Amino acid sequence: LVALVTLLCFVVSEAHEAYVAVAGMETVITFLFLLLYLLRLDTRMRCLFWPLADIFNSVIAALFLLVVCLFAIIMRTNKGTLAGGVLGLTLLVLSIADAVLLCKKISLDKARGGRAPAR
Repeated sequence: LVALVTLLCFVVSEAHEAYVAVAGMETVITFLFLLLYLLRLDTRMRCLFWPLADIFNSVIAALFLLVVCLFAIIMRTNKGTLAGGVLGLTLLVLSIADAVLLCKKISLDKARGGRAPAR
């Protein structure tokens, strides 16, 4: 929802295309991951470890959002761009929190089995 509002702020304020592109990309990718998990497609498509892909997406999105939203706040051509930049930084914090929570949730040691001896 925050990604969509950020995108709308950038579109309405007629901000630079890079701002709109990053916000739009994050909105679409977030919606696709939400759809993937809601429809339980991650259990059917086992070709990829989806939580790790989600972590990778969150980290890359955080890096892009950091650069773009700082430029939007520094350049602030109008109030819509400034609002989009602030909301984008909020989305950055949410992306980092998502990556940290997913890292805590998954464990690569579970694949070895519960009774495997520690080395």
